Amino acid sequence: MKKLLLATAATTMLATSAFSAGHEIKIGVLLGFTGPIESLTPDMATAAELAFEEVNAAGGVLDGKILVPMRADSTCIDSAAATAAAEALVSGENVAAIVGADCSGVTTAVANNVTVPNGLVLISPSATSPALSSIDDNDLFFRTSPSDARQGQVLADILMDRGVMSVAVTYTNNDYGKGLADAFQSSYEAAGGTVTISAAHEDGKGDYSAEVGALAAAGGEMLAVFGYADQGGAGIIQGSIDTGAFDTFVMGDGMKSTALIDNIGADLNGSIGTQPGSDSDGSAMLVEMLTGVAGTADGSFTAESYDAAAIVALAIQAGGSADRASIAANILNVANAPGEIILPGELAKALEILAAGGEVNYEGASGVELIGPGEAAGSYQEYVVEDGAFVTLRIR
Repeated sequence: MKKLLLATAATTMLATSAFSAGHEIKIGVLLGFTGPIESLTPDMATAAELAFEEVNAAGGVLDGKILVPMRADSTCIDSAAATAAAEALVSGENVAAIVGADCSGVTTAVANNVTVPNGLVLISPSATSPALSSIDDNDLFFRTSPSDARQGQVLADILMDRGVMSVAVTYTNNDYGKGLADAFQSSYEAAGGTVTISAAHEDGKGDYSAEVGALAAAGGEMLAVFGYADQGGAGIIQGSIDTGAFDTFVMGDGMKSTALIDNIGADLNGSIGTQPGSDSDGSAMLVEMLTGVAGTADGSFTAESYDAAAIVALAIQAGGSADRASIAANILNVANAPGEIILPGELAKALEILAAGGEVNYEGASGVELIGPGEAAGSYQEYVVEDGAFVTLRIR
């Protein structure tokens, strides 16, 4: 399948350019191509666009319409910039839906200011703040990654299983960081653990010695870092290692990037963390498809990005229309039972079933099942850093 997609990528691009606007359906891909997770987003975008290429290679949707991804930069942290980028996608490019955004704060801003007022589906692969579960979204916001309410519990379970009874916590000062820190602290303390300090840090600083000093003074067996691999989280870890304040870390999903290991090196060995993930057949299939295509085939949120894009495509086919309301009405239909289970590389089969009036249950690469207010039930990889690599220990 990987070779097929690679072989057809150029053909798809040529076909796209040959079609008139009426034969194209534009889909926004709104991710932080600059900012604190810029090392993660290229692979996320590649994964999302791979799903569109797979659909186009199968003949497109709605009797031959081609899906055209339109990239835009959320910056991850600048809500005004993300809102402007989303507005340009909606008003300038007339996209039918948006895959994104990525970080929770900008995702909330885009939903509130752009997609909900315009009746547009926004399906995020990585916005995990618990606060997003209760936004007033008119059933237009979805996410393929689970809420940090779940991640906080998993992180607490991991530490208790290891007998770690006290930790200091630092978190990036935004919706994502605060939400994860609160969820973790609640679960960890309920299990008998002690949080010695829970302190916010700002991204973009050149010196984190003051923050590291406060964390060190509070003490703890480990330092929990709920930040970003390309920003303050990395700075806090480096400062802690340089001063001897902490030598082992527990990390949230925003920290899992090969760039972090590249920058810090062997000093990160022994640190642990979580990332949304699965050990399903679908997960392995996507890794194979992305090998040689993405920089990191099993990178953070690549599975969720492919799944978000695939669900949008299938919702278009299921409703027989690229109308925004039709897409919104069919997201849950294609992502949940009943129907034939669909995995990565099987989008052509799914399109055929839907075109014939049948039903599909898209499980994809992340085993996605959309529950409650359109969010994933989800599972997490527990990983450890060993010999300069992230090693998955188990799925929780």
